[in-house]
Amino acid sequence: MDQSDSRDRTPPGPRVGFRTNTLSDERLQYVRQLGVSDVFVNPTEPGGGTGGDIFADESDRTETDRRLPLGPDDVPSVEYLESLVAACAAHDVRLAGIHTLGYNCYGDIKFGRPGAEKQLESIKTLLRNMGEAGLPVLGYQWNPRGVVPMRTGTVPLRGDAEGTSFELSDVEDAGDPALDREYTEAELWENYEGFLREVLPVAEEAGVTLALHPIDPPNIESIGGIPRLFRNVESFRRAMDAVPSDNHGLKLCLGCFSEMGVSVVDVVREFGERGDVVFVHFRDVEGTAESFNETFVDCGNYDEFEVMRTLIDTGFDGIVIPDHVPEMRDDTDWGHRARGFTAGYLRGLLKGAIAE
Repeated sequence: MDQSDSRDRTPPGPRVGFRTNTLSDERLQYVRQLGVSDVFVNPTEPGGGTGGDIFADESDRTETDRRLPLGPDDVPSVEYLESLVAACAAHDVRLAGIHTLGYNCYGDIKFGRPGAEKQLESIKTLLRNMGEAGLPVLGYQWNPRGVVPMRTGTVPLRGDAEGTSFELSDVEDAGDPALDREYTEAELWENYEGFLREVLPVAEEAGVTLALHPIDPPNIESIGGIPRLFRNVESFRRAMDAVPSDNHGLKLCLGCFSEMGVSVVDVVREFGERGDVVFVHFRDVEGTAESFNETFVDCGNYDEFEVMRTLIDTGFDGIVIPDHVPEMRDDTDWGHRARGFTAGYLRGLLKGAIAE
């Protein structure tokens, strides 16, 4: 028996994964040492931008650094995607998919601007290439990243760690248009449903599943003159029912639903029983949408063990990832220490919940 297999203690069923900007040998080795079996790669914009993501990831940029530039004019080839799959496999790690589409890939579609057709075609090409390369999941969010703020500050956590925070009262000119004009919720829904009608048949043919993430922070109807569509549970019911497809589901961000102030257990049960959960962001916050902060996974609003048990009870067989983690003292920008703690905690939750 292969020695790496004999030492693997990854539990059956749901498993722990990470999001990462780099697929360097150093990063993948660290991932596997933690018992993490799967990674989602975060794309970067051509030229190195992160599409408005406020969470940096510049560590482990060694001579084996492998990234995924992605934009309407820069769609990765089948061969390049296959090379990333192979690089992960060399470390006994699965490349589970692309974590998210950058705003540069869908902004014109969202707002019905010139350039929408080009972005649609690039997404279709990406889906076909992913299917050929064996990448099964494409995460996305219909959010104006980088246009309106996702966080406004930080707060101290235990042991002088820090968690990001959001205070709506700190958002300057929240009611002023952030773009060329104000947009109505009806027209944004029309653009979104048109997007689904275009891309889901291609996803089905390619064997790729799209996974929708909530807007963060949720609940707030509009910031900067931009309606925030995926801000509550009802909006996700509508999204899943708009163009029914087995290749469309949720990137179920527990932190965002916790921010909504709803029962996270009830949300997990509802969408889990519908079969809509593709993968999970397992994080939490203290507070709710207009005033909250991120925290360690073991001390937020919801009972994390009950949530994990509910995932398993509904038959979820996918990947849970920490997503964001607090900033610990003397840690890297990617949060090796904080992710190590969180991965171990999630693996323990999984084992305990499966054993019940």
